[in-house]
Amino acid sequence: MNTNTPNRLTIRRPDDWHLHFRDGDIMRGVVPYTARQFGRAIVMPNLSPPVTIAAMAAEYRDRILAAVPAGVDFTPLMTCYLTDATDPDDLARGAAQGIFTAAKLYPANATTNSAHGVSDVAKLAPVLARMEAEGIVLCIHGEVTDNDIDVFDREAEFIARHLRGIIADFPNLKVVFEHITTADAVEFVQNCGPNVAATITPQHLHINRNAMLVGGIQPHNYCLPVAKRETHRLALRAAATSGSPKFFLGTDSAPHLRKVKETSCGCAGIFNAPFALESYLAVFEEEGALEHFEGFASLHGPAFYGLPVNADSITLERAEVPVPDSLELTGEDIVPWHAGQTLGWRIAD
Repeated sequence: MNTNTPNRLTIRRPDDWHLHFRDGDIMRGVVPYTARQFGRAIVMPNLSPPVTIAAMAAEYRDRILAAVPAGVDFTPLMTCYLTDATDPDDLARGAAQGIFTAAKLYPANATTNSAHGVSDVAKLAPVLARMEAEGIVLCIHGEVTDNDIDVFDREAEFIARHLRGIIADFPNLKVVFEHITTADAVEFVQNCGPNVAATITPQHLHINRNAMLVGGIQPHNYCLPVAKRETHRLALRAAATSGSPKFFLGTDSAPHLRKVKETSCGCAGIFNAPFALESYLAVFEEEGALEHFEGFASLHGPAFYGLPVNADSITLERAEVPVPDSLELTGEDIVPWHAGQTLGWRIAD
């Protein structure tokens, strides 16, 4: 029986299929924000040093679990940071032991702590072949990093130069095109078979590139991949709210303290974990697609990864929720996504 009303929405507990916890004190400070909303999360491996082998992933998982508040049921799903020297056997063993849920392809220098990423996608062929054979999901940061390619064109160029080839060469490999930002990516994913899906962040549903640049530089709207033109934002909103199982929730929440965002060379990343579900739900309501929210947030991701949906549920209710201008983290300030704004939904107690 559906008990949802115009003022309350109950769905299976969702999962976050792409986010960053960092490590140390920052990790311990941000894990509770995710754990209060999500049952599981795909955890990015771009630490310093990166999580490149199963033993490192197991140790990182233990540190995350130690930061989960008492009485909260939350499972971090670990990923392997692929490099030119990744050992296919270690990756396969880690997946078989339940340590690795996926592996992450970062083109070298594409984003935070990605200097050790893949310098030549062709070098990954033995690893991708093993992943295809073992059923290990490949998560991709889909941008080229050549200096002569405009930052706003790097996603489309990655599709043309690399992604089409990966899909053609490894047709049974499960691929998640992460945090897509363009109509090009939407069209590509829609035209691929069922082994290709994509995550979409809340910020790319809410803002276009004007939000970074109009009225002065707006560092808290700066992330990688950067927000694109309005036509791309509208394509992302249409995809996310369509009900298609190819698109699902991945916040790409990326905490950086205010002092390293508001500086002469500010870090890329938007810390959206504190109000992630409320942010997504605002988009689905604006698009008249509340009936598709549970699929996007709670059902499509587990189906793609071959995992069960969460057994418990979560309820959101209409309420005015003012987002603070900043939050305290490790004794300093961090600015949350939607800072200073008022959202229209909250998670019910």
